[in-house]
Amino acid sequence: MPRYLAIAAVIVAVLFVGGVWALTAWPRGGDQFADCRSSAVAGGGDIGGPFELVNAQGANVSDADVITEPSLVYFGYTFCPDVCPLDTTRNADAVDVLADRGISSTPVFISIDPARDTPEVVGDYAANMHKKMIGLTGSPEQVKAASQAYRTYYKAHPAEDEYYLVDHSTFTYLVLPEHGFVDFFRRELSPEDMADKVACFVGEI
Repeated sequence: MPRYLAIAAVIVAVLFVGGVWALTAWPRGGDQFADCRSSAVAGGGDIGGPFELVNAQGANVSDADVITEPSLVYFGYTFCPDVCPLDTTRNADAVDVLADRGISSTPVFISIDPARDTPEVVGDYAANMHKKMIGLTGSPEQVKAASQAYRTYYKAHPAEDEYYLVDHSTFTYLVLPEHGFVDFFRRELSPEDMADKVACFVGEI
């Protein structure tokens, strides 16, 4: 083989190996969680952020007080007849699956119905769902600010009596300390599948 062809072959081989390494070892777009994400929206910038709400003891708490480990954040209300109990139970089950795998996580329930969900009410609800679940409420202004930060939707039906319903979005948000929001999960996801996804993110920290 002529010497210039041998040199060209070596250069091509080096470029090929380097390209493969870059594709497999370098995070896409500099995103360390790229391989774990389930949505192009996830990690896209404007979801999540600081909030101040009220915990079950009636104390004001910030997101930094609440998000101390991988957390599954859900916006709902305690009078919700069907959707919220199913979703929060699924989240609680995912936390147990993760615990069995040696990963500690926290389910967080944020009420979007502050008129009925007092600190005591939301605290009892959370405690009945899971021993680690944190229940949060707040003033209408505090709840609205937290909801807007996570781009959630809610709208109460006319309150003809104390049993009125509240329409709301049903995503669960994965939030990590130091990283903030990283992904969201739809309600049809099983506890095991959710645990798999959370474990992926935790493995990349």
